[in-house]
Amino acid sequence: MHDIVDLEMRGVPGVVVASSEFVEAAESQASALGLPARRVFVPHPIQDRTNEEMQALADAALDQIMEALRKA
Repeated sequence: MHDIVDLEMRGVPGVVVASSEFVEAAESQASALGLPARRVFVPHPIQDRTNEEMQALADAALDQIMEALRKA
């Protein structure tokens, strides 16, 4: 979240991509940092997924990520 906030403050649009386990944490951090960073959440967990599974998650989230960037 800190990286996205830093990028946004420099004028570079960004999107936080995290697993669904971190929805509340992302909202809390965005609020504490004072910037409602755009966020996209993918199904949890991700740590034990294969490269192919991670690619599928990324492919499935791409439209949401691009839409969030267009709102920048």
